[in-house]
Amino acid sequence: MALSATVFKVELGVSDVEHNYYADHTLTVARHPSETDERMVVRLLAFGLRAHRVNDVDGELTFGAGLSTPGAPDLRLADYTGRNVEWINVGQPDERALSKAAGQAEQVVLYPFASGVATWWRTVGPKVVGMANLSVVQIPHAPVAQLAQRIDRRVSVQVMMIEGEVTMTVGGVDVTFAPETLR
Repeated sequence: MALSATVFKVELGVSDVEHNYYADHTLTVARHPSETDERMVVRLLAFGLRAHRVNDVDGELTFGAGLSTPGAPDLRLADYTGRNVEWINVGQPDERALSKAAGQAEQVVLYPFASGVATWWRTVGPKVVGMANLSVVQIPHAPVAQLAQRIDRRVSVQVMMIEGEVTMTVGGVDVTFAPETLR
């Protein structure tokens, strides 16, 4: 018998000073049985980091099917015609998955976060040089690991961006870090 997803209720507050975006989002997030708390934290962070784009597009930012559907984005910014404006993933996909995503959206944004990012990027980075619509932003692993300990089925999360730094609060614990643009 297959395990079912666990449902999380998240109150996500976003304060993006750099893009003048301030909003609260009430989210229902399904976590696949094989998804770690760390990966879920990064999915929530990715939502917060990209939420300002909703002001630029007549559409919405939504969570994708996730790990249960290979080849689907973790988050998707689409306009109301169904056009994929941004395909947003977390983790360390191979170049084939990135190429497929690049062909299906105007922009692909990837957030790798685990401890092996440097090794993965040395292998994959040279293979994706020609993908003009790909952005890769590394999220430091230590803050993710610390915040993942606070994930609960009902949780309050805050994401604040100012001057290149992110402060993320999960369940009352705040961590400040600077994402690193790899591409």
